[in-house]
Amino acid sequence: MLIDPGVAAAFCLAAVVMALIPGPDMLFITATGLASGPRAGALAAAGVSAGLAVHTAAAALGLGALLQAFPTAFNVVRILGAAYLVYLAVTAFRAARSATGETFAPGRPLPARRILARAALTNLANPKVIAFYLAFFPQFIDPARGNVTAQFLVLGLLFIVVDLIIDGAFGLLAGRLGDFVRRRPSVQRWLHRVSGTVFAALAVRLAADVR
Repeated sequence: MLIDPGVAAAFCLAAVVMALIPGPDMLFITATGLASGPRAGALAAAGVSAGLAVHTAAAALGLGALLQAFPTAFNVVRILGAAYLVYLAVTAFRAARSATGETFAPGRPLPARRILARAALTNLANPKVIAFYLAFFPQFIDPARGNVTAQFLVLGLLFIVVDLIIDGAFGLLAGRLGDFVRRRPSVQRWLHRVSGTVFAALAVRLAADVR
């Protein structure tokens, strides 16, 4: 087999631990679920997984090492990602201003494509993800078992599946909680403010993470 079953099991266990550690992706998914419901939370998890698939392919093909070798390119991606998160924060705060008291009216749910795109872009905007791939995955790769790129892709697929299951569960739970509290229109403003604060904090964290 390309990857030893015992190694694959150890990798999946480590991936579960990594996925359970609160990070930018989980915070984004939770905030999306709270603000827009379980459907949005699940779609956000799927969008993050799409971003992880791109990171996996890039790392497997050596693009991640190339990005790390050029700090300027790395920082450009980081700053663009922070700017996008600021845009999401501003959008959330604007939504909070319109969700007040008797004038509150539930808006149309965000289109699935928009939620998926936002989540994928948020994940792709964090170049630290690909740095994590390059540091974590090689520990489970054995060149003696064959094509290293293929092993990297298989591990990437396992990581995405584990992450999707856990992030999807958090997105659904956050969405259910959001549905419960949104029965009180005045709480909608608070939810949007929480989302905006999370996005703004992620933007600051990403912008300040200078190499």
